Amino acid sequence: MTELRDVRAGQSLCAYDLRRATEAAARAAYAWIGRGDKSQGDAAAIAAMEAELTALGFDGQVLIGEGPRSETSQLYHGQRFGDPGRIPLWDIAADPVEGTSFLAKGMTNAMACIAVAPAGSLFDPGPAFYMEKFVAPPAAKGRIDPAAAVEAKMAMLAQCLGKPVEDLTVYVLEKPRHRDLVERIHATGARVALYPAGDVAGALMAAIPGSGIDALMGTGGCPEGMLSACAIKVLGGEFSARIDPQLATERRAVETAGMDLDRWWSVDDLVRSDDVTFCATGITTGLLFEGIERTATHERTQTLMVGGGAGERQLLTSWHRRGP
Repeated sequence: MTELRDVRAGQSLCAYDLRRATEAAARAAYAWIGRGDKSQGDAAAIAAMEAELTALGFDGQVLIGEGPRSETSQLYHGQRFGDPGRIPLWDIAADPVEGTSFLAKGMTNAMACIAVAPAGSLFDPGPAFYMEKFVAPPAAKGRIDPAAAVEAKMAMLAQCLGKPVEDLTVYVLEKPRHRDLVERIHATGARVALYPAGDVAGALMAAIPGSGIDALMGTGGCPEGMLSACAIKVLGGEFSARIDPQLATERRAVETAGMDLDRWWSVDDLVRSDDVTFCATGITTGLLFEGIERTATHERTQTLMVGGGAGERQLLTSWHRRGP
């Protein structure tokens, strides 16, 4: 996987550049860990990420961000970076704090993440906010029908991975909507790893062989799904998604938009390019990496980089000198 190159500006955008945006967001959010105010931590991370994206100077447009411009003034859908007089080269999917509740409560798996792909190559979820997902390692890619019953999926996954169903562990968000799903997974004999949040972390763990998580199942956010899909496209894992509205207002909006609620989209449908760069920096320690660690003089970050010159994946630990 090569680095992304802006041929018009004569600049390169690689994972080592893009990580500055997630590291800045994570460091800004650090002060709000465990303080019970998710809005302040989110706002600090948004401002820091936006400032770094501006400093990068590439031609990109936010496809998936903090919401429509009518609801937010930073990282809003359609926000341009670079020269607004030109057609943007890159689609941006950004989540300055994935797991705002985790951040506010001082819990695991809070992270800052971003993905960049050539303009027009990412699926736009439009008014949809939720999608049902099925994620598994590369050995299962294209071999499991995402629309199949839970029991059939588990049996086929076990066959793909060469292990008994009883040895499988499935990551599921701990939500009331997943009670039946959890019961059906348990009935097959498999284990369930329940987390109240951490959609991106769970998806990436499911796509990485030998991580201890064999699959992710259930319904989560569309922004988190698209961020995960970008990374999993490079990782070579299985990722399938179906628009799954959870509120009556959301259902009306997606039906008005003519979106097919029965179609399962493959990772290649969702991310139609191999030139993808994904970066995520831990805020609190979680499944993927350690969170921010602060000393009197430095802050240590851990960042997962996928694609963009970093190969399939790299985990980078950095020390940043603190300002006065």
